[in-house]
Amino acid sequence: MNPGRIDRQPAYVLHAQPYRETSLLLDVLTRDHGRITLVARGARRPRSDLRGVLLPFQPLRLAWFGKNEVRTLHTADWQGGVPQLAGLPLVCGFYLNELLIKLTARDDPHPEAFAVYAEAVRGLAAGGSLSSVLRRFELGLVRALGYAPPFDVDAAGRSVEPDAAYLCGPEQVPQRWHGEPVQATQQVIEGRALLAMVGGDFTELSTRRAARSLMRLFLGQLLGAQALATRELLQSISALGD
Repeated sequence: MNPGRIDRQPAYVLHAQPYRETSLLLDVLTRDHGRITLVARGARRPRSDLRGVLLPFQPLRLAWFGKNEVRTLHTADWQGGVPQLAGLPLVCGFYLNELLIKLTARDDPHPEAFAVYAEAVRGLAAGGSLSSVLRRFELGLVRALGYAPPFDVDAAGRSVEPDAAYLCGPEQVPQRWHGEPVQATQQVIEGRALLAMVGGDFTELSTRRAARSLMRLFLGQLLGAQALATRELLQSISALGD
């Protein structure tokens, strides 16, 4: 038996790059083992069974072995059911992958983050409101990583009221706003928008805009000095604010 053998693990390829003459080096998000690095030996050979399987945004079942930082891929099975992304949905998909790579540590399992990602990929492939998919993913990822406070209870322990306004920000439970100055790390959000976010309902334009403003604060703090890969990517995502 190979040491460290893992079989039939749900996974997605986040990034792939050539490795040596015929192989690929993969950055993979797995359900139960977090983000790991795999080498797919011979995957670039013309007759390799792995050609056409190790694609981004496609649900896979992977088996690998090894206990070092870089494991060796054994098998990869395509699970199907998700059309290939193209155009703006593809750009949005790269954004999902970029956030996961920058915000998650290797070998740190986050099954909830995996589920949030899988839902977002299917949402991008299904069409509809791309901004809703992105906002739901951003909030779900921040929540899965443990950085989002509850949005349905305020700092005084009272239920958030739809018609009230609240000061919100990273590492801050919503605080009832009475017109006091707003800091650069805070955003005033209506209670109804916070409750909609909690319920995963981004159908209203006002909710999507509020979520975008709030997630900019959260992600800005988490990313720090890190920037996303391309200016074009940032511009495309910013265009989806509505």
